[in-house]
Amino acid sequence: MTGPQNQARRGRKHIVPDAGDGPAARFARDLLELKELAGNPSYDRMRAELGAAASKSTLSAATRGRVLPSWETTWEFVRSLAGPGDDVRREWRFRWETANAELAEASKQSNVLVREEEKAVAEPPAPKNKARRAVLAIAAVVVLVAAAVLAPRLFRHLPSWGSHDPYPLPGDASGFGGDGLSGDMTYPDGSQVPLGQTFTKVWRIKNTGTVPWHGRFLDIAGGTTMQCVSPSRVPVPDAEPGQMVAVSVPVTPMAVGVCHVLWKMVDATGALVFPDHNGVFYDVKVIAATH
Repeated sequence: MTGPQNQARRGRKHIVPDAGDGPAARFARDLLELKELAGNPSYDRMRAELGAAASKSTLSAATRGRVLPSWETTWEFVRSLAGPGDDVRREWRFRWETANAELAEASKQSNVLVREEEKAVAEPPAPKNKARRAVLAIAAVVVLVAAAVLAPRLFRHLPSWGSHDPYPLPGDASGFGGDGLSGDMTYPDGSQVPLGQTFTKVWRIKNTGTVPWHGRFLDIAGGTTMQCVSPSRVPVPDAEPGQMVAVSVPVTPMAVGVCHVLWKMVDATGALVFPDHNGVFYDVKVIAATH
């Protein structure tokens, strides 16, 4: 059937989510911006010609901003527009995990407030002065709980929110791999590892700037840290400009599933030396051990 009504439906514009509506909306806007930069192909074309392994409705829903799309949907959306490069995957995995962490914190804080409200309703009325003190006490508890929960999470999952001084240093730069070599020396993305068996992930990182590296480390910056256990900090070998070094971390898978952990370079005090960089990560599939 054809007609003005159907033509209007084909020509209607996608409603851009309001960034003020939360992490899912902001992430959806990022996806829409990527789509615009790629020439704004239709979702049908993204599937049929560009290779996105997701339905048209799933791709469209990812840009509405009502809920955060799964990482699998996000990656199909992104790789069809920006390509399957390692740098692209790292950048968007970090963006997705950032939004996911923000949503998790918002949910926790909402639950805290609901529990406090339920507790206040269940308690018998107090004298006027006591009631006022009780309200103030509840407010103080909520603030303290929020601070205790949010502070470590924000700086763990979103380290670039902290103070950047004095970094980045002028002339300081890093590269993932280089000289024709992959950045992943061991266990490239998607590798399968047995449950409970420790493995060693090794990255190649190159000092591509003019600043010598001394006393630097990689710190965990987010990801499935409960699913795969590893030290929270590993040393980065000293490196002169132009030198490539290998950084290794032992990892013990504790649960079956996808294990993805992000790392960022810091100095001895824990300050991010490349606050705007995406960092490095390992991404493996943990399978049941065979006997």
